[in-house]
Amino acid sequence: MPKVLIADELSPAAVQIFRQRGIEVEEKVGLKPKELREIIGEYDGLAVRSATKVTPEVIAVAKKLKVVGRAGIGVDNIDVKAATAAGICVMNTPFGNSITTAEHSIAMMMALARHIPQADRSTQDGKWEKSKFVGVELYAKTLGLIGCGNIGSIVADRAQGLKMKVIAFDPFLSPERALDLGVEKVELEDLFRRADFISLHTPLTDQTRGILNADSIAKCRPGVRIINCARGGLVVEEDLRAALDSGQVAGAAIDVFVEEPAKSNPLFHHPHVVTTPHLGASSTEAQLNVALQVAEQMSDFLLHGAVTNALNMPSVTVEEAPRLRPYLKLAEQLGSFAGQVTEDPIKRIIIEYEGHVTQLNTKPLTGTILQGVLRASLDNVNMVNASIVAKERNIEVSEVRHEREGDYHTLVRLTVVTDKFTRDIAGTLFADQRPRLVQIKGINVDAELRPHMLYVTNEDKPGMIGRLGTLLGDSQINIATFALGRSAPGKDAIALVEIDGPMPTDVLERVRRLPNVRQAKALVF
Repeated sequence: MPKVLIADELSPAAVQIFRQRGIEVEEKVGLKPKELREIIGEYDGLAVRSATKVTPEVIAVAKKLKVVGRAGIGVDNIDVKAATAAGICVMNTPFGNSITTAEHSIAMMMALARHIPQADRSTQDGKWEKSKFVGVELYAKTLGLIGCGNIGSIVADRAQGLKMKVIAFDPFLSPERALDLGVEKVELEDLFRRADFISLHTPLTDQTRGILNADSIAKCRPGVRIINCARGGLVVEEDLRAALDSGQVAGAAIDVFVEEPAKSNPLFHHPHVVTTPHLGASSTEAQLNVALQVAEQMSDFLLHGAVTNALNMPSVTVEEAPRLRPYLKLAEQLGSFAGQVTEDPIKRIIIEYEGHVTQLNTKPLTGTILQGVLRASLDNVNMVNASIVAKERNIEVSEVRHEREGDYHTLVRLTVVTDKFTRDIAGTLFADQRPRLVQIKGINVDAELRPHMLYVTNEDKPGMIGRLGTLLGDSQINIATFALGRSAPGKDAIALVEIDGPMPTDVLERVRRLPNVRQAKALVF
């Protein structure tokens, strides 16, 4: 029976869902980092909100952990990279609190425009300072959205109801989607120049960290007002404070901070700043929705292998999961192999599916292949963002489906094109459902990929195999399996050698210096 730890406050309804689905669940809220590390090894799943930090140190000792579920959107408290490296699925619930967060953004914008918190305090202190709290209308003002996804699009809809003009910067917002939303898609510089109010609704990434800073604020129209209910790191707080002091920014409404809980902050106690303690997702409805969603998603994953709203895995339904599992392994190996042996910038990737595999959901397979190819040179690629990363690097990706059966009942072929060469690799599943490579660079081969492999391409000349085997033996490197292939006598040949451990760098260099060797790579799977 799978076992789940709930480490942050969740609705009791989530506990009931886990138990009804046949999953053992324990609630241990408020664990210190050391306490979490001491017990996490017992669990298959971990459910959190924003308080518990799922660090590389936690992941390193979570030997049984298969899934981390975040009841909410942001995963700043989860090291997704470390989780991915450990084979742990990270899920969030991107829709459960979208309305609540969007409504809080609108409320903060209204409070900012009309000085409501400051006027409330003044009035309750017995003062009557009408002239001090003269506000501005939202009507006919321009709202600039940085990010127009789930939450940003809801904010846009509500703002249009207030008769505001909405412009949006979002690299992933298509012109068609912008038209449907009734917003004008603009570049970031244009947004800064035109917006009366700026509201942030983007994840915190290396690209968005500090997106509002001294330079960008200086480009805004004087008297701009800023609302941030997304992530604290999007704003350089010291720069915003300076802009508030100078009057470049007329006011700011801030729900999130770089350091939370925020006991002190450069923005505190400024007369034109409205603050709340990260209340964006805090409504009765949202708390219940995200708790129910994360429990259902984690249960489906642990019991059936279904993947929903994962940040590092493609979506797979409950019905698809058992059939796709061996194909995902094949896709992972093909992509990883191609990525590791390709040293030049990739221009094009072609993925072909043939036979039985064309009847399946190939989207997660394509995502897995791209992840494998790109991860060889990029650290932050996962199955969700792989296609976007490929596009950003100007890599053309094509997917071709051949329903006919060829020499194999099912076949997946990956072709990588660079300015210097075109290389293809093909694999299949044998009756035991284990992935097998059947072709590399047009050369037939029969090989299973193991954790440590040596890949050698050479000119087919007598003595090559003997010299390679002798070199490895003299270096105390044990050969587990040895797969060979060649295009024709005396032409191109390849060798895939399974070894029992990592290939030492000095030994690899000696392999590369063997006569007739064109390429030698140590591969890790």
